[in-house]
Amino acid sequence: MNKNEYRIDMIKNKYLCVFIALAGMTAMAQAQPFPSKTLRIIVGFPPGGATDITARAIAQKLSESIGQQVIVDNRPGAASNIGAEAASRAAPDGHTLFMGSVSLSINPSLYSKLAYDPLRDLAAVAHTADTPFLLVTHPSMPVTNVKEFVAFVKARPGQINYATAGAGSGAHLFIELFRSIVGVQMTSVHYKGAAPATVDVLAGQVPVLFDNVLTLYPLTKTGKLRGLAVSTMRRSALAPEVPTLAESGVPGYDANAWFGLFVPAATPKDVIARLNAEVNKGLQTADMRERLRLLGATPGSGTPEQFAALFRDELAKWAKVVKSAGVRVD
Repeated sequence: MNKNEYRIDMIKNKYLCVFIALAGMTAMAQAQPFPSKTLRIIVGFPPGGATDITARAIAQKLSESIGQQVIVDNRPGAASNIGAEAASRAAPDGHTLFMGSVSLSINPSLYSKLAYDPLRDLAAVAHTADTPFLLVTHPSMPVTNVKEFVAFVKARPGQINYATAGAGSGAHLFIELFRSIVGVQMTSVHYKGAAPATVDVLAGQVPVLFDNVLTLYPLTKTGKLRGLAVSTMRRSALAPEVPTLAESGVPGYDANAWFGLFVPAATPKDVIARLNAEVNKGLQTADMRERLRLLGATPGSGTPEQFAALFRDELAKWAKVVKSAGVRVD
């Protein structure tokens, strides 16, 4: 062997050793049991809201059962799109999750350009909770039930305003779905969030609001607002005396502010199955069920495949509502 051949052979051996070492490191990383480090749940809204509170309750239970710390990482902005995008680009190893909400199924129809595709870039893990919305009116409006409300609005086409937490928000589209079913004309007044919308409804500036039962129900108990109906097919455990819209003469109406966990799409199926099992186990504990009840929520359940099917149905439903209402935010 001459010197050149020897040098080439040495270079080949060097790169072969590097390749073997890298392959070994990759194999070791893949062989690490899940979970091997702290888990993170990204929330696309600020601390203190329903999505954040639900995520923190889930994080505590998951941490207890899975043997690793689980932290909540708030990435608010653009109706949860900033958080969803961050989650979609995270390492697909099960250590980064995203707490999705009904906004995740609405946003693809609202925004013409998203930096992620929820069906392509995220994988469903677990349906964690459902929360109904509550249709309320200011006490000055002379109605006590949905039938009277519909008749009152029909007699005044376009004259009755309703408040929303923003164009394209659940508070907006839930009432747009209601309008499309009962055939009434109303005028939307958009606010920058549920809090300022609620303030103006309490003051009688705008007489109608459709928002989370957790925040609105206590105001009906004190007589500051009048609760007419909840948005889900089942009555709320927090407000069992309040009828559903379907019971109140709006056939087929069913909309809820659902919550659920997602991971990056390439996450291994066995990791997704493990997370699903651990989350479902936590949701069935007595203290978790009570904690969700106090939030006006009922625990979710089911397999990742069932949650994925639910999510696809939600995407299709809200796409129709957005198109019918002609809503765009960009």
